[in-house]
Amino acid sequence: MTSELLNLNSIEEAYERIKPYIHKTPVLTCSGIDKIVGDGKQIFFKCENFQKSGSFKARGALNSIFMAQKRDDIKNGRGVITKSFGNHGESVAWAAQQLGIPSIIVIPEATPKFILDKIKSYGAKLELSEWNTADWAGRCDKVQKETGYYMVDPHNDYDIMAGAASVGIEYLQQVPNLDAIIISIGGGGLGAAVAKYVKLTHPHVKVFCAEPEGKKIKESLVAGKRLWNGDKFIDTIADALKVPRLGDKCFDVIYENCEHTVFSLTTPEIVYAMKLIYERLKLVVEPSAALGLAAVLKYREELKDYKHIGLVLCGGNLDLKNLPF
Repeated sequence: MTSELLNLNSIEEAYERIKPYIHKTPVLTCSGIDKIVGDGKQIFFKCENFQKSGSFKARGALNSIFMAQKRDDIKNGRGVITKSFGNHGESVAWAAQQLGIPSIIVIPEATPKFILDKIKSYGAKLELSEWNTADWAGRCDKVQKETGYYMVDPHNDYDIMAGAASVGIEYLQQVPNLDAIIISIGGGGLGAAVAKYVKLTHPHVKVFCAEPEGKKIKESLVAGKRLWNGDKFIDTIADALKVPRLGDKCFDVIYENCEHTVFSLTTPEIVYAMKLIYERLKLVVEPSAALGLAAVLKYREELKDYKHIGLVLCGGNLDLKNLPF
């Protein structure tokens, strides 16, 4: 498979395929936040925290499973399996439930209980792993081989990206005068997907990546290859972004379609932006959803030429017992 499989036709067809099942999430603005940002900017918030399963990942998971069924990759009454820190696992479990097939989610045992309970409520079986990528990924591979379940890869699947790109379709329908979009990056699927769609249809709109400090996306784009620090999860409050490296397919699409200026954010910067969203927009979002606003507040010089900036509130699966403010 090549990145050409992620094209305008595959993205638009994915949106039509999943549209009956998902929410067309709203876009909100806040004059108070615009004043804090200053420089005459208007900030737009695409509320994927209101999406089915609580995050944008419902879009890609549903499209991936639809396509697997279309190719007859899910055989003999078997189901789907994935590895996840939370959002992707919830979305795969939800999507599998919509389509009436079983699912197994491999997830660290230290994941907040409310997320584990949500996944189980969608009818999925949990397979708990240790809190490191070696056991997490290795356990998923082992169970997948034992069961013959179809693997819905969280970070490296063009069908996932095609579904996720529907965020871009809706955003540019809702706010056609955007100058730039900032995307929080974990495995890279959302950033790759939105950037690909934007480059194909609205090439004047720039797509930027926002990363938790220590993730090395910036260094990877400079080097032209994926870089990471071993198999340890990134030390950040943004749990959804802890995976230490981008998927290789995601990296290729990001390298070709995103700006190579990358915004790196610390945990205090993320927490401040998250608090601002809570206080001014009255929205509960998870830390990964706050990186875009944190970037707008920190990287004023790099963003001085952009007046209409779109941010994606990528998820709202926050454990309220552990509010960081």
